[in-house]
Amino acid sequence: MVLNYIWIGFFVIAFIIALIKVIVLGDTEIFTAIMNATFDSSKTAFEISLGLTGVLALWLGIMKIGENSGLINALARFLSPVLCRLFPDIPKGHPVLGSIFMNMSANMLGLDNAATPLGLKAMKELQDLNPKKDTASNPMIMFLVINTSGLIIIPISIMVYRAQMGAAQPTDVFIPILLSTFISTLVGVIAVSIAQKINLINKPILILMGIICLFFSGLIYLFLSVSREDMGTYSTLIANILLFSVIILFILTGVRKKINVYDSFVEGAKEGFTTAVRIIPYLVAFLVGIAVFRTSGAMDFLVGGIGYIVGLCGVDTSFVGALPTALMKSLSGSGANGLMIDTMKELGPDSFVGRMSCVVRGASDTTFYILAVYFGSVGITKTRNAVTCGLIADFSGIIAAILISYLFFF
Repeated sequence: MVLNYIWIGFFVIAFIIALIKVIVLGDTEIFTAIMNATFDSSKTAFEISLGLTGVLALWLGIMKIGENSGLINALARFLSPVLCRLFPDIPKGHPVLGSIFMNMSANMLGLDNAATPLGLKAMKELQDLNPKKDTASNPMIMFLVINTSGLIIIPISIMVYRAQMGAAQPTDVFIPILLSTFISTLVGVIAVSIAQKINLINKPILILMGIICLFFSGLIYLFLSVSREDMGTYSTLIANILLFSVIILFILTGVRKKINVYDSFVEGAKEGFTTAVRIIPYLVAFLVGIAVFRTSGAMDFLVGGIGYIVGLCGVDTSFVGALPTALMKSLSGSGANGLMIDTMKELGPDSFVGRMSCVVRGASDTTFYILAVYFGSVGITKTRNAVTCGLIADFSGIIAAILISYLFFF
């Protein structure tokens, strides 16, 4: 129901603000702009889905090779001690644990094109375990919140954007983004765990947290020892080597198990088209709602109101310039990228607000887009507390990004 109310709110608030603009400001073009935005965003939704078809076919085909060769099952058994603590309703050793791990790994490497089809594959397998096919299960909610929190190790695209905008040190946002997204994910997992009464204080989880902390520490040390100019090149190279190595591993495992690798790939790839078509209505619904909300000027009113209230409290308002990117991030990834780039263009990539806009963009992922695509792919209409927990992770990521940006750049 939360998703329903939010979607309705996009249109009602946009209509009220547009009406005020017509009556008070005499803006006779606002409704034309809103209607044009609905048409454009509908077209964009279809183009996104169409663009996903090939990528979905590729990765669902690769995953089918992994299933038929037994590699996914082996991976699931290996990860069961940890992932079963986060997803207690999933049977120990179930293949979906391998799919979840593959999706999380792709997300952490910033490989969105690979992460989405892997995530849709995991959702389909979670739906097979779901006793109520129209209602989100506990594992689905945990999986969605981990995705929406956007845990990423190497924010390649953001560093590339900064380099293109002429930043003196394009990678100077690396550590702030790393810290912000870690906090967002941690808070999101805790929120879901409280809602689902999952005990996180156990040996496997504590060991995992220790490993993650050591890994992040090592990554930060590596970042400080490698020249900033080389960091973007090396991170991109390592990520793509790992990704292609996964493909080779799956294929060679299939060969070793003497399965027909090509037929397995084609079998899995066929699911790509049907999945892409299935998500079109959900994408159209949310991209149109977001476009209407943004075009009407509602986003500008919201940001201005926050800035005014913060100013009355006597708090520094320098961060307000990054709020459009922070708020749009939950709604639209491309919209947030556009606002981030526009902020760097207007204020400079090395300005405080320019850097902060990059940090808040990388702090978490596009919650509503992910909810629409992932839940839409399996026909989930009752999302329970997925939206609430996802927004809690988003909000914590924004707050962390703002505070950390003040610490690093102010």
